[in-house]
Amino acid sequence: MHLNSSNDNRTGSVFTSKLTPAADMCVGLAILSVVLLSILGNGLVLVICYRRRKKMVGSELLCVNLAVVDFLCCICFYPLSILSSFRHAWLGENITCVYYGLGCYIFGLCGMFTITAISIIRYLKTCYSLVYAVWLEGANLRLACCAIWLVAAVWSSFPLFGWGEYVPEPYGLSCTIAWRGYHTSAKDAFYVICSFVCFTLVPVLLIVVSQCQILYKVSRFSYSLSARGIRNNLRHTEKRLSMMFFCISLGFVIAWAPYAVVSFLFIFHKENRYMAPEGFVFPALFAKSSHIYNPFIYFYFNKTFQRELCCLLLSFCPKLGGNRVGVTATGHQAPYPIHIQLQERSCVQRPFGMSQERIDKKSKSKSKSKGKGTHNSSNRFSKPVYTCWGSSPKNGPIILDNKPTRESLPVSL
Repeated sequence: MHLNSSNDNRTGSVFTSKLTPAADMCVGLAILSVVLLSILGNGLVLVICYRRRKKMVGSELLCVNLAVVDFLCCICFYPLSILSSFRHAWLGENITCVYYGLGCYIFGLCGMFTITAISIIRYLKTCYSLVYAVWLEGANLRLACCAIWLVAAVWSSFPLFGWGEYVPEPYGLSCTIAWRGYHTSAKDAFYVICSFVCFTLVPVLLIVVSQCQILYKVSRFSYSLSARGIRNNLRHTEKRLSMMFFCISLGFVIAWAPYAVVSFLFIFHKENRYMAPEGFVFPALFAKSSHIYNPFIYFYFNKTFQRELCCLLLSFCPKLGGNRVGVTATGHQAPYPIHIQLQERSCVQRPFGMSQERIDKKSKSKSKSKGKGTHNSSNRFSKPVYTCWGSSPKNGPIILDNKPTRESLPVSL
């Protein structure tokens, strides 16, 4: 694997940044921001998916695969581009260029194929659920994930054997496929055209068509139910889920579209004067931003992710839960007097198979046998109740009683 260069000076200039030092610093800081946000967001997605791994459905495996792609790409490859931006030249030259180009192309294809698989599976489940429901199970989706990685790895390795080449970007701080190889040989031209048509244009068309069909089907179904006066919570859930995957697919296509258009134009221009190096910087940075927004889409549309995130934050920092205020009316003079109970939010587990009434009887029998009087059974699982203040009717006595009867009524503020 070697670059098409005639001498050492040309080789050195290829790996030198074509931007100003100030622009290089801005590019490095922008990529660093993408890396930090992607690691934070996708890391949370992976942790939450691991916590609820026993409750996951088969279709969520593709979301996990997409999070793995974004997480590993930002850890394994983008730091090299950040250091090169601060150094104003590509580090390692040819060896690291092949490593960076090969890795980013593998993960880019995996992301593209995963989004395409999500769109197609959502389309089949929405429009032909009865026909393909058996085939869209966890085992088949695991095979689909393995096939995605295998196809991406095999196709990306062709430049290592003479079909195509990995070279620096025109601005010198990144590496990708040699799109100009279209003009060098028949094998390079075949690889470039197939990469653009079969692995870019066709997946994008499948994503757009399937997502549009899904939205049309869901909206038509919702309209038919609304016309009949039927209110169904399932259709709201389906609409929310469809919008989530639509935003994921649309965001990926929008992020990579400028870079695909610029690369396609670069194929047919033999001279640098037609394409300025600055024209590749913004599309490349915009494409890298696709690693950021998927976690935010999950947390916005998916209520399960929101609950799991809250539980995860509370497990690390219980103080974020604050205090819970409960009001209990005691005696037969309800709603007078009242007690205010301050209880820390915590997870209380009830013995399996035992109802609250049985727990009450058990606790009362134990307290009588010990001769300590009857106590409220809820004290076994919560903080003690303290009477903060009481209120009584006009000209009536104030009664403060810490022993609520069986007919006491909890009131929420």
